[in-house]
Amino acid sequence: MVKIGLISDTHSYIDDTILKHFENCDEIWHAGDFGSMEVAEKLAAFKPLKGVYGNIDGPDIRQNFPENLRFNCEKVDVWMTHIGGYPDHYSPLVKREIYTKPPNLFICGHSHILKVIYDKKINCLHINPGAAGKQGWHKVRTLVRFCISEEKIHTFDLIEMQR
Repeated sequence: MVKIGLISDTHSYIDDTILKHFENCDEIWHAGDFGSMEVAEKLAAFKPLKGVYGNIDGPDIRQNFPENLRFNCEKVDVWMTHIGGYPDHYSPLVKREIYTKPPNLFICGHSHILKVIYDKKINCLHINPGAAGKQGWHKVRTLVRFCISEEKIHTFDLIEMQR
């Protein structure tokens, strides 16, 4: 079993509250808009980090993280990207591939809206952890924790934090 801490849209902001929520996680996954390399470095020093760059990320982040990351975790095919949309409203950047070669788990950020939706059309779980940073229109900062084991995605915690 792998315990995942999922975060997005930090926009150069990371605090000890976020780290406290992820202290029992095995890995942290960041769905883009780190905002600064310092955020990535702090997360990577805390736990193993996987991530993708977002639309606000500069060359330092883009040199260290891809636009799309597709990998397996406990036999679950995971695709993470920053601008991905959501079921029935996928971004043109991912639409073709998500329908021709769907993952089991599709993760994106960008909207600052926490969503967990199962797409029955392609048998894929979609997760957007919302925004953990303080920049943007969102009123509450959010994170997601979950587990993957034996090809199952389970044990979700949706976390809200003060802005």
